[in-house]
Parts: sequence; structure tokens; C-alpha cells
Amino acid sequence: MVPWLEIGGWVGSALVVWSLTQARVLRFRWLNLTGSVIATIYNVIAGIWPFVAMNAAISLINVYWLQRLYRERHDEAVYTVVEVAPDDAYLLHVLRTHAEDIARFAPHFEAGRTAGRSAFLVQRGDETVGVMVLSDAGRGEALVELDWVSERFRDFTPGEFVHRRSGIFASKGFDRVVVPHAETHDLTYLHRVGFRSDGERWVRDVFA
Repeated sequence: MVPWLEIGGWVGSALVVWSLTQARVLRFRWLNLTGSVIATIYNVIAGIWPFVAMNAAISLINVYWLQRLYRERHDEAVYTVVEVAPDDAYLLHVLRTHAEDIARFAPHFEAGRTAGRSAFLVQRGDETVGVMVLSDAGRGEALVELDWVSERFRDFTPGEFVHRRSGIFASKGFDRVVVPHAETHDLTYLHRVGFRSDGERWVRDVFA
């Protein structure tokens, strides 16, 4: 067998195996698709038709799910924002369960404090994919203390659904939403949901 062809076969197999180690759903799909396409080509050249059929089917399945994931990533019919009390038992459970991961992305966040806070869960069906916690900083400002996304959906930005519902902030008397530690955020995401740079902070005006 031609050496480059055999190398290609091993690369395809390695990508499929590597994809199975990924927690992020989008990364898993792309790696699995790439590996299965390479494996399909390899098996066509080698004439191993049962594996051609299997890998071609896996490729089509991955294409279907990638199209669906990209189509739904900004769909308000798929993601639901649920406001909960800052001392809600389920919210505290989520914060405890993911405490280590949350600390990596929001090192300034203190989970135990509840006074003056508002909290929101972002749900995809019955799965919690994000948590946002705000605090009243006075002067009509809502301070974003936590804007966390579960690892499975970290390639998406479910927190945007909280920002889209401006009535949430206006009803609480807020005129501005402020991100004080932008270094822990995706700046493309902040731009997309309407934030602008203001010195070391990022600010978004609230419209009723």
C-alpha cells in the first residue's frame, strides 16, 4: 500500500478517536466529520466498501448536526432564559457543581453572596447551558459578575439571550450593563450583544 495513503488512514482514525475525547459539542462534530471524511476516502481507494458506507453515513450525520447547531445557535425558540432567586437551590447546585470551571473564567466571582444580585439560567430544553449573575452597582448600573457557559456549549454564546431581553434590565431600573473584567470575556461576543469599550470596562446601554 502507498505510504501516504496508509498515513492518511491513520490520520482519519486518530481524528475520529480524538473527537470522542472532546466535551465541546461543536468541536466534537467538526473533528468527527473531518476524520470520517478522510476515512471514507481512504476506504474508497482501498476498496473496503462496508467501511466506506459506514464512514460516509457518519459524515452525513455530522453534517446534519453541524447545520442544525449553527442554525439554532441564535434561535430564541431553542434557548430559554429563566430568572431565579440568587439563593435558589438549583442555581447554587449548578454553581457548586461547576465551581472549579467557573473559577477559571470568573476568578472574581463569589458564589456565597446573594444580596443585591439577580440571577438567570439559560436553558436548552431541560439542560442548563449558562448562568448569568448581575449585581446592582448603583447609579443605574448592573454589574455582570458571572457570565458562564457550560463546556459543552462553550463554542456558542447562550448568554446573549439574556442581553436580548432588555426588559429584564429596564424593569429592575438599570440604565447600563457593565462588564468590569473584560479579559475573561470573548470581545466578539461583547460587541455582538451591544457592549462598547469604556476605559477598562465594557458598557451596554439599556433601552426599555
